[in-house]
Amino acid sequence: MGERTGTGAERAHRLRRTLGRADLGAVPKARRELRELLRHWGRPGRSEIAELLTSELVTNALVHTDDDAVLTAVVSPDGLRVEVRDFVARRPRLCAPDTGDGTHGRGLVLVQSLADAWGVSPHGVGKSVWFELGAEAA
Repeated sequence: MGERTGTGAERAHRLRRTLGRADLGAVPKARRELRELLRHWGRPGRSEIAELLTSELVTNALVHTDDDAVLTAVVSPDGLRVEVRDFVARRPRLCAPDTGDGTHGRGLVLVQSLADAWGVSPHGVGKSVWFELGAEAA
């Protein structure tokens, strides 16, 4: 279920969505909600990059952790920060895509290549994988 938080102008700048365990139907829903949040944000192409990278992080969390996850996206004057928190301590591995399989191994490579910054932040239970994009970057 998607949820907007805050009051007034702040409400339109933050998205928080709980993602159910193994619910891959949440991926296109998260993309649509992010697209709505970013409707008037950034240079052409920036929101599409944000959607792609968000899809990768959400998919990874749901496929590789077998647990719930929480998507948070915050738009500020400095840009966009998206994080996907899961409740499994195992850190994601950045690995070269398998050339024999066109569907696995590319997610974090895309994040590393297209985001202005990205990383993994540990939590008491689990971790957050996040990325940042500036609105005006080329």
